[in-house]
Amino acid sequence: MRIIAGDWKRRQLRAPTGEATRPTADRTRETLFSMLVSRLGSFEGLSVADLFAGSGALGLEALSRGANNCLFVEQDAAAIRCIRQNIAALRAQQQCEVVAGSVMSLGAAKSARDLVLLDPPYGTNAGAVAIDRLTRLGWIGPATWVALEVGAKEDVKIKALEVDAERKVGPAKLVLLRWPAT
Repeated sequence: MRIIAGDWKRRQLRAPTGEATRPTADRTRETLFSMLVSRLGSFEGLSVADLFAGSGALGLEALSRGANNCLFVEQDAAAIRCIRQNIAALRAQQQCEVVAGSVMSLGAAKSARDLVLLDPPYGTNAGAVAIDRLTRLGWIGPATWVALEVGAKEDVKIKALEVDAERKVGPAKLVLLRWPAT
């Protein structure tokens, strides 16, 4: 697994061993970031949250492309160790915060994030539940882009947000969500 573009292009990332974590494949990550670049233009200065972070590859990719900071939330101990090792290897400690715990344990946000990346376990509906809760708690606001990875056959229905784009990539489906246009 590697960083695809930006300042850390081609840098290798560690991934936790075992079945508890399913890292996003390079091809899937490349497709996701292509979708995001076509909408955002640039990642410069963005505040990002990488939820169900696994190895942290999604958030680190955003930082490599110019994001200002990233919050990583993960509850698996082996994955948390990998995230911290990856951050240290890239010398990105000043831009990163790692929260060891469930996404559902996050409290109210000080301000909405510009980009929220979620890669929950497939087939659990955990992403939709988390997005609904985080929207109520202020993590997701009218200007926030939300990127959700689910299984290719899963349907995504989020109460407060609407689907901007969907793309299937192998066993995954990438869904970009926004607040409804007013």
